[in-house]
Amino acid sequence: MSDKCTRSAILSLPEMKNAYTAAYASYKTDKHSIKLLRSLPQAIEIIIVLGIWCSDSRLQVPRFYKVLDEIGIHEDQIVLISVNEMKKAAPGLIDELEIEMVPTFIIMNGNKEIGRIVESPVNTLEEDLVEILTQK
Repeated sequence: MSDKCTRSAILSLPEMKNAYTAAYASYKTDKHSIKLLRSLPQAIEIIIVLGIWCSDSRLQVPRFYKVLDEIGIHEDQIVLISVNEMKKAAPGLIDELEIEMVPTFIIMNGNKEIGRIVESPVNTLEEDLVEILTQK
């Protein structure tokens, strides 16, 4: 699978479903950061580039979805792209995104990238997201 996909599509794959279910359920978000994120404008789009084969993707993508679910980001604001082991996808999907490691979470405001989390967060996913969304 190396193409645009959906959360339900990746959950249909046994290798992702078990990891997703466990990581999503066990991740405890920072309530202070979640509250801050809920108070920020939600007019963003998020591009998630993941590898089904990648252990970091199987851990971080479910955690990131938990954060997005808790702050109220809708599925139509998320573009989910699966890449192969060479970090390639269908032509045109990630050509200009400069993907070096997965998962990569790219936060967009309009057509402009305002930040990204690559492979693992610096602090926590929600704290890194607060930093990206509040930088001036």
